[in-house]
Amino acid sequence: MLKYILKRVVQMVPTVIGVVLLTFILFNVVGGDLAAIALGKKVSLQSLETFDEERGLNKPLFFGTRSTTRAYEDQDLSENAGRWSGWSNAVYSSETASVAIKPNATIDPLAFSLDPQDEFEWKIAYRGSGTLAGRELASEGWKTETVRFRGAEAGGFVAGPDGIEIKKLKLRKVVKNPFDSQLWFYVKQLARGDMGYSEGLKQPVSKLLKDGVLPSLSLTIPIFFIGVVVSVSLSLICAFFRDTFIDRFLVMVSVALMSINYLVYIVAGQYFLAYRQGLFPVWGYESARYLILPVIIGVVSGLGANIRFYRTVMLDEMYKDYVRTAFAKGVAKPRVLFVHVLKNAMIPIITNVVMLIPFLYTGSLLLESFFGIPGLGYLSINALLSSDVDVIRAIVLIGAILFVICNLLTDICYALVDPRVKLK
Repeated sequence: MLKYILKRVVQMVPTVIGVVLLTFILFNVVGGDLAAIALGKKVSLQSLETFDEERGLNKPLFFGTRSTTRAYEDQDLSENAGRWSGWSNAVYSSETASVAIKPNATIDPLAFSLDPQDEFEWKIAYRGSGTLAGRELASEGWKTETVRFRGAEAGGFVAGPDGIEIKKLKLRKVVKNPFDSQLWFYVKQLARGDMGYSEGLKQPVSKLLKDGVLPSLSLTIPIFFIGVVVSVSLSLICAFFRDTFIDRFLVMVSVALMSINYLVYIVAGQYFLAYRQGLFPVWGYESARYLILPVIIGVVSGLGANIRFYRTVMLDEMYKDYVRTAFAKGVAKPRVLFVHVLKNAMIPIITNVVMLIPFLYTGSLLLESFFGIPGLGYLSINALLSSDVDVIRAIVLIGAILFVICNLLTDICYALVDPRVKLK
């Protein structure tokens, strides 16, 4: 078995790499402007640039030698004047799709000062004369030119005596190492165990996860174990009394439990049991007593689906040959159910149970939110509402990796409960 486990662990490596890559693509490529999502669109461009710098978002995505900077964001002058409309000494012409800087006028298009140590490039399509970042520009016809300079040398336009017209203007930061990308920055960050920084809570994400995992597990682990034991036991009772009143009654109760919305359990439990009867606290996380009501709600809300599933599994086993043989040999019905049937039904039970383990870590979103339990579910809801990108990304990544690990645990458990399964 050890050889099999080592082999599967090695096979998990490309899967984990794929999970990391997919998470990176979802947030850095598909997710849009993470800085604007986290900070809002009304903050200054320099604040957005600082956010990008801290998270490596101002680097090339996968590979490259040039990256954008918010000091001057690209704009299409063929559509409108954009930021150039704010300067009185610049005139926009829709006919030539260009901006004309008046003779001897000075304009600095940068939104903020550049890092003096970094190297940048202006790519400009122009005609006329003037200087840009201290470099001379002169052309009677339209010309495209690249002006390279250091951040310490950054300067705006100084138009010549006849002025200068600009049709296209782009600013790029020069990246010396083409592999110094957003992906590499993210991988190095994960290798250090750094999950990022929460802008909303002003704390490292790793600390938030560490603080939230214990409250989440103190809620989800009791729900998990009590729910499994109760639902499997009731499904065995259904199989034991199949086609009787008890079986039909439990099926009817299961369907009713499945039909009720999760929020109804929470609101009804808080109102009747906590508020009206005063049996449990309504809100907080001060002692084990505060967890009793949310654990009860978590168990009851999941019983319906679990009983229906496990009952189906048990009944599938009840009609197999080995059960009929056991009954023919005079084995008592309870022994057939709790020894033979339960053991042979463990494969689907393990599959269902082990795949629930990742959710123990992520917590219960609604229960923690409604009962004020400071776990990872509560943290996730707040992160979604406040667009706290680093927190959301960390929880998604860890949840995905836990699923990969649980697949390995499922295979190992198969071999432990069923001798027919060989781990090769």
